Amino acid sequence: MRLLLTNDDGIDSPFLHALVNALQASGHDLFIAAPKTEQSWIGCAKSRLRPVASAISPRDFGCPAWVIDGTPSDCVSIALAHLLAPEASIDAVVSGINIGRNASLGFILASGTIAGAWEGAVHGLPALAFSQDLTSAQFEAFRASGHRADPDLQRTLDASATLAARLAPGLVAATPARRFIVHNVNFPYPCGLDTPLRRTVPARVVVPGLFGPAADDGTHRFIFKLGDDISPAEPLTDRAAIESGLISHTVLDYTALGAIR
Repeated sequence: MRLLLTNDDGIDSPFLHALVNALQASGHDLFIAAPKTEQSWIGCAKSRLRPVASAISPRDFGCPAWVIDGTPSDCVSIALAHLLAPEASIDAVVSGINIGRNASLGFILASGTIAGAWEGAVHGLPALAFSQDLTSAQFEAFRASGHRADPDLQRTLDASATLAARLAPGLVAATPARRFIVHNVNFPYPCGLDTPLRRTVPARVVVPGLFGPAADDGTHRFIFKLGDDISPAEPLTDRAAIESGLISHTVLDYTALGAIR
Protein backbone atom coordinates (compact mmCIF):
# COMPACT_ATOMS: atom_id res chain seq x y z
CA MET A 1 0.00 0.00 0.00
CA ARG A 2 0.91 3.65 -0.37
CA LEU A 3 0.34 5.28 3.00
CA LEU A 4 0.54 8.84 4.28
CA LEU A 5 1.70 8.91 7.91
CA THR A 6 1.25 11.64 10.49
CA ASN A 7 1.02 11.96 14.29
CA ASP A 8 0.47 14.56 17.00
CA ASP A 9 3.63 13.98 19.05
CA GLY A 10 5.89 15.46 16.40
CA ILE A 11 8.35 14.31 13.76
CA ASP A 12 10.92 13.29 16.39
CA SER A 13 8.68 10.86 18.27
CA PRO A 14 10.19 7.36 18.58
CA PHE A 15 6.62 6.02 18.55
CA LEU A 16 6.20 7.35 15.01
CA HIS A 17 9.60 5.97 14.07
CA ALA A 18 8.65 2.49 15.32
CA LEU A 19 5.54 2.52 13.15
CA VAL A 20 7.51 3.71 10.13
CA ASN A 21 10.01 0.88 10.58
CA ALA A 22 7.30 -1.77 10.94
CA LEU A 23 5.35 -0.57 7.90
CA GLN A 24 8.49 -0.39 5.79
CA ALA A 25 9.47 -3.91 6.89
CA SER A 26 6.04 -5.04 5.67
CA GLY A 27 6.78 -3.66 2.21
CA HIS A 28 4.53 -0.60 2.16
CA ASP A 29 5.41 2.65 0.37
CA LEU A 30 5.35 5.49 2.88
CA PHE A 31 5.08 9.26 2.84
CA ILE A 32 5.40 11.17 6.10
CA ALA A 33 4.01 14.59 6.99
CA ALA A 34 4.33 15.21 10.72
CA PRO A 35 4.22 18.27 12.99
CA LYS A 36 7.40 20.11 13.89
CA THR A 37 6.40 20.12 17.56
CA GLU A 38 3.99 18.23 19.79
CA GLN A 39 0.34 18.93 18.98
CA SER A 40 -1.43 16.78 21.57
CA TRP A 41 -5.01 17.58 22.61
CA ILE A 42 -5.50 19.89 19.66
CA GLY A 43 -8.22 17.84 17.98
CA CYS A 44 -8.89 18.63 14.32
CA ALA A 45 -7.84 22.28 14.59
CA LYS A 46 -6.45 23.93 11.48
CA SER A 47 -4.12 26.92 11.41
CA ARG A 48 -6.54 29.39 9.87
CA LEU A 49 -5.01 32.61 11.17
CA ARG A 50 -1.33 32.12 10.39
CA PRO A 51 0.81 30.78 7.53
CA VAL A 52 2.07 27.20 7.91
CA ALA A 53 5.62 26.30 6.89
CA SER A 54 6.56 22.94 5.39
CA ALA A 55 10.05 21.62 4.73
CA ILE A 56 11.74 18.37 3.82
CA SER A 57 12.56 16.49 7.02
CA PRO A 58 16.24 16.58 8.01
CA ARG A 59 15.84 13.03 9.31
CA ASP A 60 16.32 10.31 6.69
CA PHE A 61 13.34 7.96 7.00
CA GLY A 62 14.12 6.14 3.78
CA CYS A 63 10.98 7.62 2.24
CA PRO A 64 9.66 11.10 1.36
CA ALA A 65 9.10 13.00 4.61
CA TRP A 66 8.17 16.55 5.52
CA VAL A 67 8.10 18.45 8.79
CA ILE A 68 5.25 20.95 9.06
CA ASP A 69 4.87 23.77 11.56
CA GLY A 70 1.19 23.11 12.13
CA THR A 71 -1.40 20.70 13.44
CA PRO A 72 -1.89 17.06 12.39
CA SER A 73 -4.85 18.18 10.26
CA ASP A 74 -2.63 20.81 8.62
CA CYS A 75 -0.04 18.14 7.88
CA VAL A 76 -2.43 15.78 6.11
CA SER A 77 -4.26 18.50 4.20
CA ILE A 78 -1.07 20.20 2.98
CA ALA A 79 0.62 16.92 2.09
CA LEU A 80 -2.30 15.60 0.06
CA ALA A 81 -2.85 18.86 -1.78
CA HIS A 82 0.69 20.15 -2.30
CA LEU A 83 3.58 17.93 -1.20
CA LEU A 84 2.85 14.58 -2.78
CA ALA A 85 3.51 14.16 -6.47
CA PRO A 86 0.35 14.01 -8.60
CA GLU A 87 1.06 10.36 -9.40
CA ALA A 88 1.32 9.43 -5.70
CA SER A 89 -2.06 7.76 -5.27
CA ILE A 90 -2.51 7.32 -1.51
CA ASP A 91 -4.42 4.27 -0.28
CA ALA A 92 -4.93 5.44 3.31
CA VAL A 93 -3.87 7.90 6.01
CA VAL A 94 -2.29 6.38 9.12
CA SER A 95 -1.77 8.40 12.30
CA GLY A 96 0.39 7.46 15.29
CA ILE A 97 1.61 5.64 17.15
CA ASN A 98 0.42 8.06 19.83
CA ILE A 99 2.21 8.33 23.17
CA GLY A 100 -0.65 7.27 25.43
CA ARG A 101 -4.15 5.95 24.91
CA ASN A 102 -6.84 7.66 22.84
CA ALA A 103 -9.97 6.05 24.22
CA SER A 104 -13.44 7.11 25.40
CA LEU A 105 -15.79 9.88 24.33
CA GLY A 106 -14.04 12.24 26.74
CA PHE A 107 -10.80 12.04 24.77
CA ILE A 108 -11.46 10.90 21.19
CA LEU A 109 -12.63 14.28 19.90
CA ALA A 110 -9.70 16.05 21.58
CA SER A 111 -7.06 13.75 20.11
CA GLY A 112 -4.67 15.18 17.56
CA THR A 113 -3.76 11.65 16.55
CA ILE A 114 -7.33 10.71 15.69
CA ALA A 115 -7.76 14.11 14.01
CA GLY A 116 -4.84 13.40 11.70
CA ALA A 117 -6.57 10.22 10.59
CA TRP A 118 -9.91 12.03 10.39
CA GLU A 119 -8.41 14.55 7.97
CA GLY A 120 -7.69 11.60 5.70
CA ALA A 121 -11.30 10.45 6.02
CA VAL A 122 -12.48 13.98 5.15
CA HIS A 123 -10.42 13.63 1.97
CA GLY A 124 -12.30 10.41 1.18
CA LEU A 125 -9.55 7.99 2.24
CA PRO A 126 -9.54 5.05 4.65
CA ALA A 127 -8.08 6.26 7.92
CA LEU A 128 -6.34 4.50 10.81
CA ALA A 129 -5.25 5.84 14.20
CA PHE A 130 -2.90 3.86 16.46
CA SER A 131 -2.17 4.66 20.11
CA GLN A 132 -0.04 3.03 22.81
CA ASP A 133 -1.30 3.03 26.39
CA LEU A 134 1.28 3.65 29.12
CA THR A 135 1.19 3.46 32.86
CA SER A 136 1.57 6.80 34.63
CA ALA A 137 5.01 5.76 35.85
CA GLN A 138 6.08 4.66 32.37
CA PHE A 139 4.84 7.92 30.85
CA GLU A 140 6.71 10.06 33.39
CA ALA A 141 9.89 8.01 32.97
CA PHE A 142 9.67 8.40 29.19
CA ARG A 143 9.25 12.16 29.48
CA ALA A 144 12.03 12.50 32.05
CA SER A 145 14.46 10.55 29.85
CA GLY A 146 14.07 12.96 26.95
CA HIS A 147 11.70 10.61 25.09
CA ARG A 148 13.92 7.55 25.23
CA ALA A 149 12.16 4.22 25.66
CA ASP A 150 13.54 1.86 28.29
CA PRO A 151 13.92 -1.83 27.31
CA ASP A 152 10.47 -2.83 28.60
CA LEU A 153 8.72 -0.01 26.77
CA GLN A 154 10.73 -0.66 23.61
CA ARG A 155 9.62 -4.31 23.58
CA THR A 156 5.99 -3.28 23.85
CA LEU A 157 6.39 -0.52 21.27
CA ASP A 158 8.05 -2.86 18.76
CA ALA A 159 5.28 -5.42 19.24
CA SER A 160 2.55 -2.81 18.88
CA ALA A 161 4.13 -1.38 15.74
CA THR A 162 4.42 -4.87 14.23
CA LEU A 163 0.77 -5.56 15.02
CA ALA A 164 -0.24 -2.20 13.54
CA ALA A 165 1.54 -3.11 10.31
CA ARG A 166 -0.26 -6.46 10.29
CA LEU A 167 -3.66 -4.89 10.92
CA ALA A 168 -3.37 -2.04 8.44
CA PRO A 169 -3.99 -3.92 5.16
CA GLY A 170 -7.18 -5.58 6.42
CA LEU A 171 -8.56 -2.39 7.91
CA VAL A 172 -7.88 -0.44 4.72
CA ALA A 173 -9.39 -3.16 2.54
CA ALA A 174 -12.53 -3.23 4.71
CA THR A 175 -13.09 0.53 4.40
CA PRO A 176 -14.61 1.84 1.17
CA ALA A 177 -13.61 5.30 -0.01
CA ARG A 178 -15.64 8.30 1.17
CA ARG A 179 -17.19 6.51 4.12
CA PHE A 180 -15.98 8.95 6.83
CA ILE A 181 -14.67 6.12 9.00
CA VAL A 182 -11.64 6.14 11.30
CA HIS A 183 -10.35 2.90 12.77
CA ASN A 184 -9.16 3.73 16.28
CA VAL A 185 -6.77 1.09 17.64
CA ASN A 186 -5.33 1.25 21.17
CA PHE A 187 -2.57 -1.10 22.31
CA PRO A 188 -2.34 -1.96 26.03
CA TYR A 189 0.80 -1.81 28.13
CA PRO A 190 2.43 -4.25 28.05
CA CYS A 191 1.64 -5.59 24.60
CA GLY A 192 3.00 -8.65 22.82
CA LEU A 193 2.55 -10.22 19.43
CA ASP A 194 0.01 -12.63 20.93
CA THR A 195 -2.11 -9.98 22.67
CA PRO A 196 -5.78 -10.49 21.68
CA LEU A 197 -7.72 -7.84 19.79
CA ARG A 198 -11.36 -7.03 20.51
CA ARG A 199 -13.96 -4.83 18.83
CA THR A 200 -15.07 -2.12 21.22
CA VAL A 201 -17.19 1.00 21.56
CA PRO A 202 -16.02 4.31 23.03
CA ALA A 203 -16.33 4.43 26.80
CA ARG A 204 -18.67 7.07 28.22
CA VAL A 205 -16.26 9.13 30.27
CA VAL A 206 -17.04 12.48 31.85
CA VAL A 207 -13.91 14.64 32.20
CA PRO A 208 -14.55 17.75 34.30
CA GLY A 209 -12.00 20.15 35.68
CA LEU A 210 -9.06 19.74 33.29
CA PHE A 211 -7.59 23.07 34.41
CA GLY A 212 -6.45 24.12 37.83
CA PRO A 213 -7.42 27.34 39.62
CA ALA A 214 -5.87 30.64 38.62
CA ALA A 215 -2.31 31.25 39.75
CA ASP A 216 -1.09 34.63 41.01
CA ASP A 217 -0.61 35.80 37.43
CA GLY A 218 -4.19 34.88 36.53
CA THR A 219 -3.25 31.89 34.38
CA HIS A 220 -4.68 28.38 34.57
CA ARG A 221 -2.64 25.20 34.03
CA PHE A 222 -3.79 22.00 32.36
CA ILE A 223 -4.19 18.99 34.68
CA PHE A 224 -4.52 15.54 33.11
CA LYS A 225 -7.34 13.36 34.42
CA LEU A 226 -8.75 10.05 33.21
CA GLY A 227 -12.25 11.18 34.13
CA ASP A 228 -15.22 9.23 35.45
CA ASP A 229 -16.31 6.17 33.46
CA ILE A 230 -20.12 5.93 33.43
CA SER A 231 -20.31 3.24 30.74
CA PRO A 232 -22.81 0.38 31.01
CA ALA A 233 -21.40 -3.11 31.56
CA GLU A 234 -22.00 -4.07 27.93
CA PRO A 235 -20.85 -3.78 25.20
CA LEU A 236 -17.09 -3.89 25.78
CA THR A 237 -15.61 -0.40 25.77
CA ASP A 238 -12.21 0.72 24.54
CA ARG A 239 -11.18 1.74 28.05
CA ALA A 240 -12.26 -1.58 29.59
CA ALA A 241 -10.44 -3.54 26.90
CA ILE A 242 -7.18 -1.64 27.38
CA GLU A 243 -7.35 -2.02 31.16
CA SER A 244 -7.93 -5.78 30.70
CA GLY A 245 -4.75 -6.08 28.63
CA LEU A 246 -6.56 -6.34 25.28
CA ILE A 247 -6.05 -4.44 22.04
CA SER A 248 -9.06 -2.21 21.44
CA HIS A 249 -10.40 -1.66 17.91
CA THR A 250 -13.17 0.91 17.67
CA VAL A 251 -14.77 1.83 14.35
CA LEU A 252 -15.55 5.55 14.48
CA ASP A 253 -18.28 6.01 11.86
CA TYR A 254 -18.87 9.74 11.69
CA THR A 255 -21.92 9.32 9.45
CA ALA A 256 -23.75 8.01 12.55
CA LEU A 257 -23.51 11.42 14.24
CA GLY A 258 -26.99 12.88 14.61
CA ALA A 259 -28.68 9.73 13.34
CA ILE A 260 -32.43 9.63 13.99
CA ARG A 261 -33.20 6.79 16.39
